[in-house]
Amino acid sequence: MISDSHLHTPMYFFLSNLSFVDICLTSTTIPKMLVNIQTHSKVITYEGCITQMYFAILFGVLENFLLSVMAYDRYVAICHPLNYTVIMNPQLCVLLVLVSWVMIVSLFYCTMLGVYFSSAATHNSHSSATASVMYSVVTPMLNPFIYSLRNKDIKEALKTLFRRKP
Repeated sequence: MISDSHLHTPMYFFLSNLSFVDICLTSTTIPKMLVNIQTHSKVITYEGCITQMYFAILFGVLENFLLSVMAYDRYVAICHPLNYTVIMNPQLCVLLVLVSWVMIVSLFYCTMLGVYFSSAATHNSHSSATASVMYSVVTPMLNPFIYSLRNKDIKEALKTLFRRKP
């Protein structure tokens, strides 16, 4: 699919980054969550907690910034269609993604960490664990498929890819 020139547009560049971030976000909490559910133990080391929170905040905030960048991309495509390729050049797209990555750490890391540590509420019910798995695992893992399979260009690229294979 990388060789398909129809997919070399800013929208697909942003979608691929968003899909990657969704998978990373889910991967930050799933291993420990599955161990907790299996062992019925909610113990985590301080270092493990800090590491997990850092990456969860990093990828959560990055996802929000990428969605903002994608909204700007759609704004330019709709409001300035004749200048779209000039405005949304590859250098600007890479710059917008890099700025999004730099902004998960600089703006929100300290405030989110403070909110997390100031919260003293804990829940021990099985239903809250099930809800956590559904919210933090199922939905983000399905997002890349939803982004991709609802798009005509990606469907065509997949059909072409599968037709080439013997």
